[in-house]
Amino acid sequence: MENMEIREVCRDKDICGGCVYQGVPYEEQLSNKFGEVKGLLDKKDIRYGELLPIEGAPSRYGYRNKMEYTFGDMEKNGPMTLGMHKKKHFMSIVTVDQCQIVDEDFRKILTTVLDFAAKTGFPYYHKLRHTGFWRHLLVRKGLKTGEVLVAVVTSSQAQVNMMELAEHLKALDLEGSLVGVLHIINDSLADVVQCDESRILLGRDFLYEELLGLRFKISPFSFFQTNSFGAEVLYETARAYVGETKDKVIYDLYSGTGTIAQILAPVAKKVVGVEIVEEAVEANAGLNQLDNCDFHAGDVLKVIDELSEVPDLIVLDPPRDGINPKALEKIIRFGVERMVYISCKPTSLARDLVTLQSSGYQVEKCCCIDLFPSTYHVETVVLLSKGEVDSK
Repeated sequence: MENMEIREVCRDKDICGGCVYQGVPYEEQLSNKFGEVKGLLDKKDIRYGELLPIEGAPSRYGYRNKMEYTFGDMEKNGPMTLGMHKKKHFMSIVTVDQCQIVDEDFRKILTTVLDFAAKTGFPYYHKLRHTGFWRHLLVRKGLKTGEVLVAVVTSSQAQVNMMELAEHLKALDLEGSLVGVLHIINDSLADVVQCDESRILLGRDFLYEELLGLRFKISPFSFFQTNSFGAEVLYETARAYVGETKDKVIYDLYSGTGTIAQILAPVAKKVVGVEIVEEAVEANAGLNQLDNCDFHAGDVLKVIDELSEVPDLIVLDPPRDGINPKALEKIIRFGVERMVYISCKPTSLARDLVTLQSSGYQVEKCCCIDLFPSTYHVETVVLLSKGEVDSK
């Protein structure tokens, strides 16, 4: 799985807003990310027992299993483009058909969809005027299974033979296996990938991926770590922090597809998962023949009041904005001895740790894990314990 070779710097590094660390030596990237997390903890006066060295990613290239691309143009009234927002120019879109953080299958699909869209003559959806047809392209791939799912997102402002596009995609010579092509209609005014109506053009509307010996069913909008191999490192670290789970009830809050819950379930009394995206939590526990996982769909802030089991341990893996302050108050009131907090945004983590620390929790261990080489993002796993720890 090692893939640390040095490639030529990405063609689009100066204009694409995706990878801010393109061309920066990898050890320097890791040092910068570790320094950011440590600096925020120190600035917020977060006391910690052990701050472990940052763990590098298993691979620097082709590591993403999901991409959301946007239709647009690079220059006003220029040719249609499909890709990422231009650096410092949110209205401009760069066609990233040479992107290094995805594999060749993503690049072939992007090029095919863009060519087809351009030939229809219908315009891209203009986010300010709210007119146009082509909006987004969502591509997901199981890096372990090789299964590929494509979702093309449009408005309802035109009629296009989308089956023809599906046939073009089916004819591609992919390294993976195309298991589904979807046409998603989105007439929302917000510039986000969401669904008013979903039509299956080819195959099915989900793919399978595997992590740590477990199998997961992933739909277009379900949360799943975007680096499958890096996620194994992340979740193995979290599992080690959780420690002994025999006869314990564990809450997995913000559970996504229930990855952590199912990793812990075989050695726990019961795991209760809460996730706001309903389709993300269905079926996976059954898929892995686990009968001690109980998933609830809904907002943690509301669902947590309806849970009957009293947790012995809580695992938190919130979205980028962190935990709703009112939800965090409710979580703290459970009074568990240990929590494991997995964060994808250091500033949100530091903010929440201030609240947790003021409520009697201390950071026992903290480890940064790089799941996103060439970008500024970093994951952090924190073990929190009630009472004092030996600060360093």
